[in-house]
Amino acid sequence: MGSNADGTREGEVVSCCVSERKGTRKHTVDAIELRVGVGIEGDAHAGNWHRQVSLLGDESVDTMRDRGVELKAGDFAENILTRGLALRELPVGTALEVGPCLLVVTQIGKTCHNDCEIRRLVGICVMPTDGIFCVVVRGGTVRPGDAIRVLDEEAVKQL
Repeated sequence: MGSNADGTREGEVVSCCVSERKGTRKHTVDAIELRVGVGIEGDAHAGNWHRQVSLLGDESVDTMRDRGVELKAGDFAENILTRGLALRELPVGTALEVGPCLLVVTQIGKTCHNDCEIRRLVGICVMPTDGIFCVVVRGGTVRPGDAIRVLDEEAVKQL
Protein backbone atom coordinates (compact mmCIF):
# COMPACT_ATOMS: atom_id res chain seq x y z
CA MET A 1 0.00 0.00 0.00
CA GLY A 2 2.29 2.86 1.17
CA SER A 3 1.54 6.52 0.35
CA ASN A 4 -1.54 7.64 -1.55
CA ALA A 5 -1.90 10.54 -3.97
CA ASP A 6 -3.33 12.68 -1.16
CA GLY A 7 -0.22 12.08 0.97
CA THR A 8 -1.84 9.73 3.48
CA ARG A 9 0.12 6.64 4.33
CA GLU A 10 -1.75 3.43 4.76
CA GLY A 11 -1.39 -0.29 5.09
CA GLU A 12 -3.55 -3.23 6.04
CA VAL A 13 -4.25 -5.35 9.10
CA VAL A 14 -2.94 -8.84 8.33
CA SER A 15 -4.08 -10.50 11.55
CA CYS A 16 -5.39 -9.84 15.05
CA CYS A 17 -3.98 -11.73 18.04
CA VAL A 18 -4.55 -12.07 21.79
CA SER A 19 -3.13 -14.04 24.68
CA GLU A 20 -4.56 -14.85 28.06
CA ARG A 21 -1.14 -14.71 29.80
CA LYS A 22 1.77 -12.27 29.54
CA GLY A 23 5.08 -13.53 28.19
CA THR A 24 3.54 -16.01 25.76
CA ARG A 25 2.90 -16.09 22.05
CA LYS A 26 -0.51 -14.80 21.04
CA HIS A 27 -3.06 -16.69 18.95
CA THR A 28 -5.05 -15.33 16.04
CA VAL A 29 -8.70 -14.39 16.38
CA ASP A 30 -11.30 -13.28 13.83
CA ALA A 31 -11.59 -9.83 15.43
CA ILE A 32 -10.48 -7.81 18.44
CA GLU A 33 -12.59 -5.37 20.42
CA LEU A 34 -10.70 -2.20 21.40
CA ARG A 35 -11.92 -0.10 24.32
CA VAL A 36 -10.77 3.37 25.36
CA GLY A 37 -8.75 3.25 28.56
CA VAL A 38 -8.47 -0.55 28.42
CA GLY A 39 -7.02 -1.77 25.14
CA ILE A 40 -8.10 -5.15 23.81
CA GLU A 41 -10.84 -6.99 25.65
CA GLY A 42 -9.62 -10.41 26.75
CA ASP A 43 -5.92 -9.74 26.18
CA ALA A 44 -3.39 -10.20 29.00
CA HIS A 45 -1.92 -6.73 28.34
CA ALA A 46 -5.23 -4.88 28.62
CA GLY A 47 -5.35 -2.15 31.24
CA ASN A 48 -5.03 1.55 31.84
CA TRP A 49 -1.40 1.98 30.81
CA HIS A 50 0.67 3.18 27.84
CA ARG A 51 1.11 -0.18 26.07
CA GLN A 52 -2.51 -1.24 25.53
CA VAL A 53 -2.06 -2.44 21.94
CA SER A 54 1.07 -3.72 20.20
CA LEU A 55 1.62 -3.59 16.44
CA LEU A 56 4.29 -5.20 14.31
CA GLY A 57 4.85 -5.09 10.57
CA ASP A 58 4.75 -8.41 8.74
CA GLU A 59 7.76 -7.10 6.81
CA SER A 60 9.76 -7.30 10.07
CA VAL A 61 8.61 -10.87 10.59
CA ASP A 62 9.72 -11.59 6.99
CA THR A 63 13.30 -10.73 7.99
CA MET A 64 13.13 -13.52 10.55
CA ARG A 65 11.46 -15.89 8.09
CA ASP A 66 14.37 -15.19 5.72
CA ARG A 67 16.62 -16.73 8.40
CA GLY A 68 14.73 -19.98 7.94
CA VAL A 69 12.49 -19.58 10.98
CA GLU A 70 8.88 -20.69 10.57
CA LEU A 71 6.73 -17.99 12.16
CA LYS A 72 3.05 -17.20 12.27
CA ALA A 73 0.96 -14.25 13.41
CA GLY A 74 1.21 -13.68 17.17
CA ASP A 75 4.59 -15.36 17.61
CA PHE A 76 6.14 -12.03 18.64
CA ALA A 77 3.23 -11.33 21.01
CA GLU A 78 1.88 -8.61 18.73
CA ASN A 79 -1.82 -7.78 18.84
CA ILE A 80 -2.01 -6.44 15.31
CA LEU A 81 0.20 -7.63 12.46
CA THR A 82 0.27 -5.13 9.59
CA ARG A 83 1.59 -4.83 6.07
CA GLY A 84 2.40 -1.71 4.08
CA LEU A 85 3.58 0.73 6.78
CA ALA A 86 7.05 1.22 8.25
CA LEU A 87 5.73 1.23 11.82
CA ARG A 88 9.09 1.73 13.54
CA GLU A 89 9.56 5.00 11.63
CA LEU A 90 6.42 6.55 13.13
CA PRO A 91 7.14 9.03 15.91
CA VAL A 92 5.54 8.83 19.34
CA GLY A 93 2.28 10.79 19.20
CA THR A 94 1.34 9.57 15.70
CA ALA A 95 -2.39 8.95 15.28
CA LEU A 96 -3.35 5.73 13.50
CA GLU A 97 -6.82 4.93 12.22
CA VAL A 98 -7.19 1.16 12.36
CA GLY A 99 -10.54 0.14 10.92
CA PRO A 100 -13.05 2.21 12.93
CA CYS A 101 -10.61 2.71 15.83
CA LEU A 102 -8.13 5.45 16.59
CA LEU A 103 -4.82 4.66 18.28
CA VAL A 104 -1.99 6.95 19.35
CA VAL A 105 1.60 5.70 19.33
CA THR A 106 3.10 5.86 22.84
CA GLN A 107 6.30 3.82 22.48
CA ILE A 108 8.59 2.49 19.77
CA GLY A 109 10.19 -0.84 20.62
CA LYS A 110 10.76 -2.24 24.08
CA THR A 111 13.26 -4.12 26.13
CA CYS A 112 12.95 -7.83 25.46
CA HIS A 113 12.37 -9.66 28.71
CA ASN A 114 14.77 -12.45 29.66
CA ASP A 115 12.26 -15.25 29.17
CA CYS A 116 11.19 -14.14 25.67
CA GLU A 117 10.23 -17.37 23.95
CA ILE A 118 11.27 -16.21 20.46
CA ARG A 119 14.64 -14.87 21.59
CA ARG A 120 15.31 -18.15 23.38
CA LEU A 121 14.48 -20.18 20.27
CA VAL A 122 15.98 -17.96 17.56
CA GLY A 123 18.53 -15.82 19.36
CA ILE A 124 16.96 -12.55 18.26
CA CYS A 125 13.54 -10.89 18.45
CA VAL A 126 12.27 -8.07 16.21
CA MET A 127 9.66 -6.73 18.62
CA PRO A 128 12.19 -4.70 20.68
CA THR A 129 13.31 -2.75 17.60
CA ASP A 130 10.37 -2.86 15.19
CA GLY A 131 7.24 -3.15 17.34
CA ILE A 132 5.18 -0.15 18.39
CA PHE A 133 2.76 0.35 21.26
CA CYS A 134 -0.38 2.45 21.37
CA VAL A 135 -3.30 3.55 23.50
CA VAL A 136 -6.88 3.42 22.29
CA VAL A 137 -8.58 6.82 21.91
CA ARG A 138 -11.57 5.62 19.85
CA GLY A 139 -12.75 2.06 20.31
CA GLY A 140 -14.40 -0.44 18.02
CA THR A 141 -13.81 -3.76 16.31
CA VAL A 142 -10.70 -4.46 14.24
CA ARG A 143 -10.49 -7.35 11.77
CA PRO A 144 -7.92 -8.68 9.30
CA GLY A 145 -8.29 -6.77 6.04
CA ASP A 146 -9.08 -3.46 7.76
CA ALA A 147 -7.11 -0.46 6.56
CA ILE A 148 -4.57 1.19 8.85
CA ARG A 149 -3.87 4.86 8.08
CA VAL A 150 -1.42 7.36 9.47
CA LEU A 151 -3.40 10.54 10.11
CA ASP A 152 -1.74 13.89 9.62
CA GLU A 153 -2.32 16.75 12.07
CA GLU A 154 -5.06 18.26 9.92
CA ALA A 155 -7.01 14.97 9.83
CA VAL A 156 -6.70 14.61 13.60
CA LYS A 157 -8.11 18.13 14.12
CA GLN A 158 -11.18 17.17 12.08
CA LEU A 159 -12.02 14.22 14.32
